[in-house]
Amino acid sequence: MAPLEKYMIEQGAPTLASLKTGTLFCVDTTEPGELLRQIGLWNSRLRDKGVSITLLRYNGHRALVYMYRHSQLRRDLETAGAAELLAQCGYASAEPGYAIERLRERFCESAEFPHEIGLFLGYPLCDVLGYIKNRGQNSKLTGWWQVYGDEAEAARLFSRFRKCRDVYSRLWSEGRSVQQLTVCA
Repeated sequence: MAPLEKYMIEQGAPTLASLKTGTLFCVDTTEPGELLRQIGLWNSRLRDKGVSITLLRYNGHRALVYMYRHSQLRRDLETAGAAELLAQCGYASAEPGYAIERLRERFCESAEFPHEIGLFLGYPLCDVLGYIKNRGQNSKLTGWWQVYGDEAEAARLFSRFRKCRDVYSRLWSEGRSVQQLTVCA
């Protein structure tokens, strides 16, 4: 298993930089105990900066890991439209701790990917709803997510995210630590 920090930089730089609420990444591993140890270690290192990491699903050789900013997640989930969508998907509360546990359950309940996950990643509500309504088809733009709403704003964000990832990858390869690259909340 590659060190978790490699995934955190390559996939999660915009979350570490506080440009994006959350990031999902898959980790190939046959050692779930080691992965959980690394997650615990990174949680203790990044807690003061407002970043948390949790395991959403493990299927025997591949883990789905969620890295997020708690304060941004709270803000995103408590907006009126987001809270309504979560309620329609069986969430009794939009409180982040509960919602993450419910999301974990949703992964176990069905082979289908729970599409409300876009809310946990900071995607615009109109894009999450558009994806659900169109079953992933007919998007205006595809980048970090599929866009059904404001194409120009999404393109601007995608560019910022790419630049952030490139800069963070370069700085990390030059010796900066994940902690040094993580922006305080």
